[in-house]
Amino acid sequence: MRTDHQLDHQVCFALYSAARAAMAGYRDSLAELGLTYTQYVTLLALWERDGRTVSELGTVLRLDSGTLSPLLKRMSATGLLERRREGEDGRRVTIHLTDAGRDLESEVAAIQRRLHDAVDMEPEELATLRQLAQRFCESAAGITDPIQGAPR
Repeated sequence: MRTDHQLDHQVCFALYSAARAAMAGYRDSLAELGLTYTQYVTLLALWERDGRTVSELGTVLRLDSGTLSPLLKRMSATGLLERRREGEDGRRVTIHLTDAGRDLESEVAAIQRRLHDAVDMEPEELATLRQLAQRFCESAAGITDPIQGAPR
């Protein structure tokens, strides 16, 4: 059985290239706000539901604690969010937006609109692309646990 090794026939390369293109589209605009792409998606998760636990954020963002903890510390240091110890023993940590973090939402929405308008795809095509990418992530989770990075 012959395996097709052409680069442009690889789903993984198409997804990798698309992800890089999407992040590049955001990079300069986010940098003007002092944000990285990972900080941006963290804010999106918190605008969706403020007060998530660190572990919830890790799951939603598909980030391990070694990546997430330093990210949250940096965002806390820049005044975008705060970490709160909860519960009787203080082991549960929740992440909350500050006023500065909430204030960025309208500026980020303008960036999203500008980039969405610049992409030469119909809204239905973008919705299908998003749904297929989400389905791929769910399916690929059976191959490798994205949080732990270990085969299942």
